[in-house]
Amino acid sequence: MVTIRALSGWTSEQRHVVAATFLGWSLDAFDFFLLVFVLKDIAAEFNTDISRVSTTILVTLAMRPVGAFLFGRAADRWGRRPTLIADVLLYSALEFLSGFAPNLTALIVLRAFYGIAMGGEWGVGASLAMESIPAHARGFVSGLLQSGYPAGYFIASIVYGLLFQYIGWRGMFMVGVVPALLVLYIRRNVPESPSFERNRADSADTMKLLRSHWRLGIYAVVLMTAFNFFSHGTQDLYPTFLQVERKLSPHEVSLIAIIYNVGAICGGILFGSLSERYGRRRCIIVAALLSLLAIPPWAFANSVVVLAIGAFFMQFMVQGAWGVIPVHLNELSPATARGTFPGFVYQIGNLLASVNAPLQATMAAQFGGSFGLALAMVAATVAVAIVVLTLFGTEAKGIDFVKAVVSDGGAPERRPRQASGIV
Repeated sequence: MVTIRALSGWTSEQRHVVAATFLGWSLDAFDFFLLVFVLKDIAAEFNTDISRVSTTILVTLAMRPVGAFLFGRAADRWGRRPTLIADVLLYSALEFLSGFAPNLTALIVLRAFYGIAMGGEWGVGASLAMESIPAHARGFVSGLLQSGYPAGYFIASIVYGLLFQYIGWRGMFMVGVVPALLVLYIRRNVPESPSFERNRADSADTMKLLRSHWRLGIYAVVLMTAFNFFSHGTQDLYPTFLQVERKLSPHEVSLIAIIYNVGAICGGILFGSLSERYGRRRCIIVAALLSLLAIPPWAFANSVVVLAIGAFFMQFMVQGAWGVIPVHLNELSPATARGTFPGFVYQIGNLLASVNAPLQATMAAQFGGSFGLALAMVAATVAVAIVVLTLFGTEAKGIDFVKAVVSDGGAPERRPRQASGIV
């Protein structure tokens, strides 16, 4: 019933905005995950090892905060729609050019620039969607948008399985130019955010606004660091755990990955929708707490069936909590920095959590090769941290993005049903 109500009362333009922003994030994730599948093949062609090629992933993650800031500033100054168009064109072009890299150094440079473009998409797309849709639909759309990430992973796995044997790793990158076609759809069907039209006169003062809300910024960065550890800590080394510790075949690992990505998509949409009725913080806390119940079957089971069930349930809850984040950060954001703030704090948190993979690998070595124990310890720790941080935070559920007046340097004057806390 919550989802049905969320879908009511939409205009055609609002449906186009949501479709475009969902596809933008999904296709961005699709381009990113294509690389994950071909690390071994790139290493073989460039006569190096996988660890050196994995630097391409590190630089992509490291440059994402740069993109979040640059594209966010552009969105606050010149509008969400033209900035989103430029961003999609840039990440598509860089993905395509990656297929022509003559050596590893060139590929690393291209992936660094790709990281800038990838970092810009989430914040700009989320602000455009949240400012354009009916207020009662924000929770559902939040979950839908965040589900674009596992959806992109899912599509990349299918493309790899169907096409790689015919086109190789360079062809995989060239397929990544397909998202550029999304620009035609955006230009024809997607209008500018109504909130930007109202607030753009003040957007040049974005840096002053961010400085004046430094406590909110620090809180959001810490929260997003915990959230990024939550996702990366339950995803990045899980296939390695299945391969090395549980000795599963590539087919079994692939099947479990498909299952837990389906769980991630379902969890994000469900908890995002429920947050419209029960509140942003409450749904995040419930999802994080329930993820603790998934740890035994997810990390310690020996049966393939039980591992699959545990992985589905774990990602259902991890992405369930994540499904609330797009709307939660946009509602907390200073009104005239909404293009910059959500994406920037998200990507800074992502940068700080980028140490997760080497951290878990080191822990596993210290535990006698037990990846399961390392995964479980990180997942449990950050789940509890998210509960505590969210419990002592606040929310601004239902705030009117268009009518919110600018006060206190650009923060929304009315924040309905706030709890005492950071803000």
